[in-house]
Amino acid sequence: MAFQVLVTEIANEDLAGLVRYIGRDNPAAAERFGLALLEKLKLLREHPLLGRIVPERGEPTLREIIHHPYRIVYRVREREQVVEVLRFWHGARGKPELRK
Repeated sequence: MAFQVLVTEIANEDLAGLVRYIGRDNPAAAERFGLALLEKLKLLREHPLLGRIVPERGEPTLREIIHHPYRIVYRVREREQVVEVLRFWHGARGKPELRK
């Protein structure tokens, strides 16, 4: 059975912000990049453990997929069969800021 993928409000804000930022110089590239990030999320429906464990945290349920230069940080809630996307985080910003 496929997992449900939920994108948190802050992750939605991250995505909108990065698309706006890229779009200032190249609207077409911004759209392509934003859609490519969303395509990655589709993989998580069938393969929620696809990403690696976030190295800074070491929690097995906290994982990430890299879509250079961004880290898509998510939590796997196996019991509920939910993948919760927490952040779209630019790699140059260092450790992802996550709410507890």
